Amino acid sequence: MNHPNIAAIYGIEESDGVTCLVLELVEGQSLRGPLPVKQALEYARQLAEALEAAHGEGIVHRDLKPANVKVTPQGRVKVLDFGLAKALRDTDRQPELPLLSGAPALETAAGAIAGTPAYMSPEQACGGAVDQRSDIWAFACLLYELLSGQRAFGGDTLQKIARGSTVARARLGSAPKEDPGRSPRIDPPLPPERCLASGAEDR
Repeated sequence: MNHPNIAAIYGIEESDGVTCLVLELVEGQSLRGPLPVKQALEYARQLAEALEAAHGEGIVHRDLKPANVKVTPQGRVKVLDFGLAKALRDTDRQPELPLLSGAPALETAAGAIAGTPAYMSPEQACGGAVDQRSDIWAFACLLYELLSGQRAFGGDTLQKIARGSTVARARLGSAPKEDPGRSPRIDPPLPPERCLASGAEDR
């Protein structure tokens, strides 16, 4: 992929049996909120364009989170770390690896399910097959944080997801209680967020 909002991948190397990506070094800060609405929407626009480019090449990131998105000193958004990315093909119908009991709640669960629980779509959290719509869910979680300064889903839910709670997984599929789109500082209010629909077909 070659896009101004995606950090370049220069090569793939192997060291002691470990495969490594050689990536562009991006100077800047991780994506964080809350931000003024105009600035948040500008960053969201750039992020959406990066995802559109990746999805257009049949690539799903699968691990969008603030740590994997940087803003350069010039204000350019760069999506990083495609280490968990998945190429979509017609044969990709198999479910993902199951979520293991005790997997880390706030970090990528290495060796278990691919992704970071705080930003996983319901189908990803349940170990199902993922496509571009899982990235759309994560994009909505990031936009929520940019506007509100808080995660869309709290730590209690994340801990239960890590333990494999089906109840928590169902809760993950519901919209956050506090809607930053209804904040007094946003006028007119934003419409209901469809990107966080629990069913992938509704996003």
